[in-house]
Amino acid sequence: MKRGGGKLETYMGVTRARSVQILALLGIMYMIFMTFEVPFVFKSVSKDTSGVSFQNDAFVRPQQLDSEEELQEKEAPIRPLKEPLRVSSVSPRPQRQMREYKTLSGLIFDWRVLNSSEKDGFSGLHKSAITAFQLGEKLWEDLKSGKVKLEVEKAAQNRTELSCPNSVSLSGAQFVHKGKVMVLPCGLTLGSHITLVGKPRIAHVEYDPKISLLKDGDKSLMVSQFMLELIGLKTVDGEDPPRVLHYNPRLKGDWSGKPVIEQNTCYRQQWGTSVRCEGWKSRFDEETVDGLIKCEKWIRDDDSNNEESRATWWLSRLLSRPKKVTVDWPFPFAEDKLFVMTVSAGLEGYHVNVDGRHITSFPYRTGFSLEDATGLTLKGDIDVHSVFAASLPSSHPSYDPQRHLDMSGRWQAPPLPNSPVELFIGILSAGNHFAERMAVRKSWMQHRIIKSSKVVARFFVALHARKEVNVELKKEADFFGDIVIVPYMDSYDLVVVKTVAICEYGIRTVDAKYIMKCDDDTFVRVDAVIKEANKIPDGGSLYVGNINYYHKPLRSGKWAVTYEEWPEEDYPPYANGPGYILSSDVAHFIVSEFEKHKLRLFKMEDVSMGMWVENFNSTRPVEYVHSLKFCQFGCIEDYYTAHYQSPKQMICLWNKLQQLGRPVCCNMR
Repeated sequence: MKRGGGKLETYMGVTRARSVQILALLGIMYMIFMTFEVPFVFKSVSKDTSGVSFQNDAFVRPQQLDSEEELQEKEAPIRPLKEPLRVSSVSPRPQRQMREYKTLSGLIFDWRVLNSSEKDGFSGLHKSAITAFQLGEKLWEDLKSGKVKLEVEKAAQNRTELSCPNSVSLSGAQFVHKGKVMVLPCGLTLGSHITLVGKPRIAHVEYDPKISLLKDGDKSLMVSQFMLELIGLKTVDGEDPPRVLHYNPRLKGDWSGKPVIEQNTCYRQQWGTSVRCEGWKSRFDEETVDGLIKCEKWIRDDDSNNEESRATWWLSRLLSRPKKVTVDWPFPFAEDKLFVMTVSAGLEGYHVNVDGRHITSFPYRTGFSLEDATGLTLKGDIDVHSVFAASLPSSHPSYDPQRHLDMSGRWQAPPLPNSPVELFIGILSAGNHFAERMAVRKSWMQHRIIKSSKVVARFFVALHARKEVNVELKKEADFFGDIVIVPYMDSYDLVVVKTVAICEYGIRTVDAKYIMKCDDDTFVRVDAVIKEANKIPDGGSLYVGNINYYHKPLRSGKWAVTYEEWPEEDYPPYANGPGYILSSDVAHFIVSEFEKHKLRLFKMEDVSMGMWVENFNSTRPVEYVHSLKFCQFGCIEDYYTAHYQSPKQMICLWNKLQQLGRPVCCNMR
């Protein structure tokens, strides 16, 4: 019995050992099987249910495409034409193309398949797009190959730099021959002064006066005025030069009926708040400029508009108190009378003397520096005898626009996140706007939300006509990692293409919930913009901005729109271009229609967006949110965005936001 029991125990031990070995082998085979099978299963599920699963978990990302070939085989999801999706309140998110940063836009524009012979009202813009992309394709290839860089470097070696003269003098005849422009090669510096000898002309009749309105029954007005302006001739090619100082004596014809002097600045066709000197001395409590008052007095004390009230004047008469009437200086300019005027650059502003007497002082405004004043112009009712500028800077600064770039790693863009972002901000910019982009990097792009990659911001730039600008642009893009180049030859009429590229990047590269478009002279309060977008219930389609309703096309003037360009009598509701927000489903619709060549293009970018949103709204309701805090002109209190801000003003706005903890405008220009 003991022997039998031992054999049985031995047999059971061997059996157990073999069972363990078999189980271990089965476990290994199962692990190998799961290693190959699980990715396939997950990949299939991701393709079928990515839209639904994303709604439940905000950090689940659709399957990333493995190659450009795979991308080309897939078409973007098409929204139903009759009914919105019913499976989920959130549209399926498009698949992401890339996680790493790439310089070139992923927007697909196959110009070879476009029919340029179409005779619809918008074929002209399509033809322009075809030409621009053809030129851009060649420019980009030359840029990548290094061919353009060699050409630019060779040209730079042959260029000789000249020093600037300490003074410039022109007679009246020379000034007229040069188009009434005096070039100040290196701008101005502290202590520079310009002396003008001239004679205002006799007042003439104007039937359409610009500085006043005709009274009832009047058909004309007698006007005599002239304008001296310091302008930035070498700021940015292709744009109206900024008016660093606008000095406008109005002898006759002002709306007030009195002679006045108006001073102002202008940036990108947007005027600041004027400073008017109307003959009264500046208030004693008003700030001075280098210790000088802004406006001197030039009228009689007993004028009908005296500071002393009429009641006080009559009381003095009744009490027989003699009033001493003093006669001050008259208005410094008189018709057909020679004058000598000197404009000097002080520490705090410009000072104007006429015939040896101080008349006005105008403080420098943020965003306008002395070195930018590279030209002087004179317009209006004046005959110039001579112009003389002295104490000018003799050293020759670099006028290459890229001199504004601060090549420090501090300003480089953070890497793209591996999870979806709440907001993507696409910034429209031109190739030669180096200073504008640098100012954005140093200001609102330093917001902690952007530095942490919770919000992503990128500049969208097309190729420039000048080769050297493109070379510097590519260097800038490679270093900072925040520029997306849309490969076509840039033009105003085709800015709309960059807007589509912003939508494409927002939905495919960063998988953003909201997409914002702004300009490179727009200051953005990022946190306020996100809060405004989040007011809409989650999953809803939205269009947020300073929205215009019932606007009509201008049929004449500089910004005229022909009936061929826009046959309708009204524009659709549209948000002003400096800053607006879209939900991602609207952006996806725009990109899909564009790449299928079904998107109607119009030269006005913001109107185009309004038109596209209206088309999308016909299939799925869009929430239109209007707010004046998306400021179209300048800066207002508690702004969300401030527009037409010069590079220095961008830095100023950011500093105030950091120091005060609330939005404060720097100045009203």
